[in-house]
Amino acid sequence: MSTHIESNKEDIAKIVLMPGDPKRCEYIARKYLSNTKIVNNVRGMTAYTGDYKSKRITLFPSGMGIPSMGIYSYELFKEYDVDSIIRIGTAGSYTALKLKDIILVTNSVTNSNYGRILCNYQNNYIDGSNVLNTLIENTALEKNIKINKGNIYSSDVFYEQNNDFKDKVTKYSVLGVEMESFALFMNAKLLNKKAAAMLMVSDSFLFTDNLSSIEREQGLDNLIFLALETCLKL
Repeated sequence: MSTHIESNKEDIAKIVLMPGDPKRCEYIARKYLSNTKIVNNVRGMTAYTGDYKSKRITLFPSGMGIPSMGIYSYELFKEYDVDSIIRIGTAGSYTALKLKDIILVTNSVTNSNYGRILCNYQNNYIDGSNVLNTLIENTALEKNIKINKGNIYSSDVFYEQNNDFKDKVTKYSVLGVEMESFALFMNAKLLNKKAAAMLMVSDSFLFTDNLSSIEREQGLDNLIFLALETCLKL
């Protein structure tokens, strides 16, 4: 048990898949896992541990934003000895990527002070685990799932006024925007753990298309399958 998680230590697997939405955890648990057990329900952040084929996996929601991801991923790494966390979420595209395209994050670039306040980390960018990313790439190749590898903008503000996203693309070579990966990567770096982020495009800043809330909750099966199959290699 930690400050924000009620689980017993033995109830959390060494590998965690981390959607933002608790409902997405429920969907994955029901559809893909066997021998499933609810291991956390504090603040409605319902988490599950179960088996995917031969691998024991925990599904734990991060909630929305860098602060929420920062809390849950830190406690999972630090208090529950989790080795690897793979974020599986959504992103808004700044480029010509289409709905349901998959992004594998190389570097997370942020406007947040999270790293500076956490541990005096002075850069506004941080990379994910090369080990995990290589496993994800190899699995995607084996399963014939197309992925787009690149940087993502991890913002502290959803309703950013006067957002010049084209300037961010030019300055940081980012494919799109989300709100959690920087905190996850920062915690992993601080605690000598492994973290990756796989994102499905749910909306676009170039086009008017977007996924519905139900599609965001249940329409990420390619992404989920890729993450689960990657876990078998860990």
